[in-house]
Amino acid sequence: MRKTELKKPNSMKWKIQKSMMAILAVTFVLFYVILSLLLYSRNLSVLQTELKQEARYIQTAINISGAEYLKQMDEVDIETRVTQIAEDGEVLYDSRRDTDSLENHSGRREVIGALENGSGEDIRRSVTVGQDMYYYALLLNDGTVLRVARSMDNLVSTAVALLPVMGALAILLVLLAMVLAAWQTRRLIKPINALDLEHPLENEVYEELNPLLTAMDRQNKEKEAVANMRKEFSANVSHELKTPLTSISGYAEIMKNGMVRPSDIPVFSERIYKEARRLITLVEDIIKLSKLDEESVEVEKENVDLFDLTREIISRLSPQAAQKNIYTELTGEPVTYFGIRQILDEMIYNVCENALKYNNDYGRVSVWVGNTLEGPRVSVSDTGIGIPKEHHERIFERFYRVDKSHSKERGGTGLGLSIVKHGALLHGAKVSVDSAPGRGTKIGIQFPKNSSSSDNTEKELKEIDG
Repeated sequence: MRKTELKKPNSMKWKIQKSMMAILAVTFVLFYVILSLLLYSRNLSVLQTELKQEARYIQTAINISGAEYLKQMDEVDIETRVTQIAEDGEVLYDSRRDTDSLENHSGRREVIGALENGSGEDIRRSVTVGQDMYYYALLLNDGTVLRVARSMDNLVSTAVALLPVMGALAILLVLLAMVLAAWQTRRLIKPINALDLEHPLENEVYEELNPLLTAMDRQNKEKEAVANMRKEFSANVSHELKTPLTSISGYAEIMKNGMVRPSDIPVFSERIYKEARRLITLVEDIIKLSKLDEESVEVEKENVDLFDLTREIISRLSPQAAQKNIYTELTGEPVTYFGIRQILDEMIYNVCENALKYNNDYGRVSVWVGNTLEGPRVSVSDTGIGIPKEHHERIFERFYRVDKSHSKERGGTGLGLSIVKHGALLHGAKVSVDSAPGRGTKIGIQFPKNSSSSDNTEKELKEIDG
């Protein structure tokens, strides 16, 4: 049977507990080390003071009574080890060991210090006793050295001695951390639970939450805007679809009831055909926009010659230009862009088509394609009716028309420039508008310079390597 792994909750309480435990652990270890050092230093200082006083007392006694005083000390059981050493290092007396078994002490640092300066001291582990010892030596009047020593705790043993107390303290600290974490969590969460998420900026809470509340407020507004846009879009779609369907249904009903003269049937059929074509175009544009919104378009990019593509588009639009006697011209230079051909085609097509739809009879449409310092650019200018400045930003909205009556007459769906905008966003391009009533319109699509073709990149690399 597979065992279920227990996972620790990713809660604020747990995070606060972990933070507190980490802080307490570091603090506890530092405190433990410092306390061990302080206790070791204090014990050593006390030991040094006591042993130096005892050494001076024995020194005075020997200087007065002679070496016989040492023999009297043998009868007293004391913790201090006493040793008399000759000037050449020979051990003359030792309270713990037979002198014959002891090696020469001329190399001991405390003995050297006593012979040179009158006194000397050292801390080291004694091989004889098998313990860490503190040694203190004094020079006697007869030229020999009196040395006293006492065992002492080293830093490790001092720390070990503190371990039970520190362990109990650690347990108390852990329990304290858990209690504090629970209390602090409740204290922090309480005002957060009381937040008004519908109006984030109206809350009076921690200053640190202001960026979050600001982001939430912005998000709420964006959601509201999207919801309103969807409602508006649905209403517009319903209206735009209903209008041609109503016309088709009306004309068809009249023809069905035999209320049309045979001579008028071609006229009614043409009207039905135009409305059907308008309906098909509208549905196609809606599908295109939906795909762009859902990012479900083909993302396979390829090298596209924008100049050749624009020439093909102008050729496809030539019948519409001929109907209004509009002169079209294409200037510029071949420029290759690495993008989605289908989307690039729809973008340029819609801009050029708008230039024809909203142009005057015997007007002019000029298209320029080429490279700029910022990257590839497609610019379309016309001599049409123009667009007031207050409408420049809104013409890219779905179903937005500057003049609704004229737009319907010219066959516009109100979605063409929206497709251009979404296609530009997909390619990282920027769309600019320069227009005024009676002066015509100029729309530019500026593509980024960094999105160059892979072939050009490989060519440049080869040139560099070559």
